[in-house]
Amino acid sequence: MWFAYGILSFFGLESHTHATTKLKSAKEIMASTKWVYRFSEVSQLESDLDESWEAVLGLLGGKGANLANMTRLGVPVPPGFTITTAACNDYLQNDHRLPDGLWEQTIAAIERIEAATGKIFGDPQNPLLVSSRSGAKFSMPGMMDTVLNIGMNDEVARGMAKDNDRASFVYDCYRRLVQMFGTVVLGVPDDVFENALHSYKLHNGKKEDSDLTAKDWEQITQMFQALVQQNVEEPFPQDPKLQLRQSIESIFNSWNSRRARDYRNAANIPDNLGTAVNVVTMVFGNLNEHSGTGVTFTRSPSSGERSLFGDYLMYAQGEDVVAGIRNPQPIHLLENELPEAYRDLSDVCKKLEDHYRDMQDIEFTIEDGKLWILQTRSGKRTARASVRIAVDMASESLISRDEALQRVDPEHVNTLLHPQFNLESLEEAKSQNRLYASGVYASTGAGVGQVYFDADTVERTVKKQGTDVILARPFTKPDDVHGMLAAKGILTSAGGATSHAAVVARQFGVPCVSGSTSIRMNIEKRRMVASDIVVNEGDWISIDGTNGNVYLGRIATSAPLLEEQTELLTLLRWADEVCDTPGIRTATNGKPLRGLQVWANADYPADVQRARQYGAKGIGLCRTEHMFFEENRLPVVQRMILGSTLEERQEALDELLPMQRDDFEGVFTSMQGAPVIVRLLDPPLHEFLPDEYEVWRQLINKRVSSLARYLLGQETPDEIARLEALLARVQELHENNPMLGLRAVRLSIMHPEIVAMQVRAIIEAAAKVQLNDVPVKPEIMIPLVGHINELRVIVPEIRQIASLVMEEKDVKISYKVGTMIEIPRAAVTGDEIAQTAEFFSFGTNDLTQMTYGFSRDDAERNFLLKYVDDGILSRNPFQTIDQEGVGKLMHMCVEAGRRTRENLEIGICGEHGGDPESIDFCHQIGLNYVSCSPFRIPVARLAAAHSALRHQPA
Repeated sequence: MWFAYGILSFFGLESHTHATTKLKSAKEIMASTKWVYRFSEVSQLESDLDESWEAVLGLLGGKGANLANMTRLGVPVPPGFTITTAACNDYLQNDHRLPDGLWEQTIAAIERIEAATGKIFGDPQNPLLVSSRSGAKFSMPGMMDTVLNIGMNDEVARGMAKDNDRASFVYDCYRRLVQMFGTVVLGVPDDVFENALHSYKLHNGKKEDSDLTAKDWEQITQMFQALVQQNVEEPFPQDPKLQLRQSIESIFNSWNSRRARDYRNAANIPDNLGTAVNVVTMVFGNLNEHSGTGVTFTRSPSSGERSLFGDYLMYAQGEDVVAGIRNPQPIHLLENELPEAYRDLSDVCKKLEDHYRDMQDIEFTIEDGKLWILQTRSGKRTARASVRIAVDMASESLISRDEALQRVDPEHVNTLLHPQFNLESLEEAKSQNRLYASGVYASTGAGVGQVYFDADTVERTVKKQGTDVILARPFTKPDDVHGMLAAKGILTSAGGATSHAAVVARQFGVPCVSGSTSIRMNIEKRRMVASDIVVNEGDWISIDGTNGNVYLGRIATSAPLLEEQTELLTLLRWADEVCDTPGIRTATNGKPLRGLQVWANADYPADVQRARQYGAKGIGLCRTEHMFFEENRLPVVQRMILGSTLEERQEALDELLPMQRDDFEGVFTSMQGAPVIVRLLDPPLHEFLPDEYEVWRQLINKRVSSLARYLLGQETPDEIARLEALLARVQELHENNPMLGLRAVRLSIMHPEIVAMQVRAIIEAAAKVQLNDVPVKPEIMIPLVGHINELRVIVPEIRQIASLVMEEKDVKISYKVGTMIEIPRAAVTGDEIAQTAEFFSFGTNDLTQMTYGFSRDDAERNFLLKYVDDGILSRNPFQTIDQEGVGKLMHMCVEAGRRTRENLEIGICGEHGGDPESIDFCHQIGLNYVSCSPFRIPVARLAAAHSALRHQPA
């Protein structure tokens, strides 16, 4: 097969036809490697393409593979060829030298194009012009380099311009080559050319490009050539082959540009893939009034609506559209200007969407009425569009439900629930005439922040100040991507729905308004003006990427309601069906399920109700200490801590009992028989008391105010006595390392009266709810257990209290007692722990701290982020489970626990429970559920379905 030949030949293996064949030299192997594939050559190998599409994408990149595939399908694609990603990697690894044999294969491929087109590369009379475009395996729009009109020089331009009717077109093409080559290959700043062009127009009284004559373009071309000489101290190259060679090398180098690296980091694209180079015969959208260029999506990338969505420009080349330099026309207007070309485009769109079974992003050029397709790829889309397209395509039987689930990234669900403008605040802004400008609604969502006018300042401001920022630019370029990723929103005064800003914003879920033409931005003066209203850098603005409006000042936002997201609810229902089908893991109801259940971390009845609305199947963590911090309860808790006798402490606990019981009653009622895991008191007692410094401050103030009486010993005011007692208790409870001190199970053993109150509150609440004919399933969790003997002390006390309450209430409650696995010793002795514990729940925050020996807050503040930036750690282990370390402990614990208790219920309740990668790991090691914050539940439901589909038995 062709791709196998390419890979084998790289190692010289294709020559080993029998045992006596001599080994090739390294240089011979490299020279015989197939680095170049013609579009037509690949298209003849249909079976190989279908059987090894991943190999094709890896070798030719997405653009090259799709150009070849479209050629195979009969779509009108200009002749061309692809230089492989393997060539790029070889070039970058070998001191930026082209691999042996590559240039010769490139020239041979050019000769094939010459034969196919009847044109000659570098011939002034009948010249072949080509473009060189990047194309990695995964789409990285605008992140790498493109050069158009390669093959033009002074002599070719003069030859082409002999036909006076084409002279303007010719020199327009030539100046584009000089500008792009100068910027991309030679490193001249693009502003040098743009400013010169603007000055020329201003000096000559010309407003639009279309106002410029052939003579103007010729003079501009000469001016651009002089700028190249001035900036790089060498002339613009006149040799077409040298232009091509340098363009290829520039594209290879652009793989490691800052913008490309930033994009790959944000999109989790590996750095070792490399980019292909696609050399394509030029077709010209700037030839005449019957020519144009554009980008269209087969469905709306913003809403997912099933209709063509895109932009086009007449008398233009493709970069004019995607760069956002000119303001294009909506694609539907093309039907009026060039109806036949529009019909052809609509037919191609349907053909490609049906073939790829996904929404396509298509670049096209119309040359003198003839349609040419320059690229197709799966289109970047907003979260909203991603969900709608997946659900619609499944409903249309274009894809299966399982495929629909896999098409939507779990983080898309999170983005879909991002804040939108609060309706009341929005109406108030409108009534105050704060609408500043309007543009193209390019990426949905509400963005509120201080406006800054360059990407570096945006990134710096966010990192140093943590401020919400809006990036405002006339138009964005690939070099701006680091600022775009840091911003809360993007605003441009030029460009359309398919501009660079729009595409990048949609992919990363950043609200964007593009092409707001009424705004005049002055980057040098750091301000923008619309309707005579000046907005200076640092001023607050609000942008609405859903309808394209820009407002002055801040507008309050609110999260969309899940119940209003019809397509998302459908998708999540399908996700639950995948996880709930019969499988190998045992659910809490004893039924074997295929996927993980998703539970919630929720402490109050309101949180629990939200969790149920978001689809939680249980409560994996109800933290009782959060209830203690409420304003009316904290003084009672403090009285309990300050009590010098058991009687005093018990009096305060008796006062807390009905408060805790009411909380649990609300939680159990809301869950309607689903399991609820209540964690007994976890933090050390000092957390409920004021800071020692604050107590000292209050005490000193009181003493000063009562100094005379205090010094005379006449009396000690009650308040001073209270503060002195408080200070003494704070100092008594002080620990050098409180996170490893008297807390959790240790506190329960030292102060069993606290456990007694909490267990009584749990069982009394369960009894009351059950007597009201509402099923309950309480589970009592003991935190921070490190040794089986701790459970042997505390569990009998829990069961004794529970039995006593059930006897008092004349009711039988089915409940469990289990533990959090947070200490490495507990993980490695899981078989012993399971002798007493009826369930395990991994508290991965503390487990990670103790496994690494990190204090999370100190680590993230002092060194952890640098560890990640420098590659010492690949991920922040507090965000994604460290599978090689913490994960091994978890897996060991699961296996050991289930050797003792076969159907041991095991879940996770740390913050990792809402992280898709961590969820996948939990699926693989056989957990029953993951528990996360209510707002992450929809994300976790989809991620759990992904894992079930990814790891389903063959």
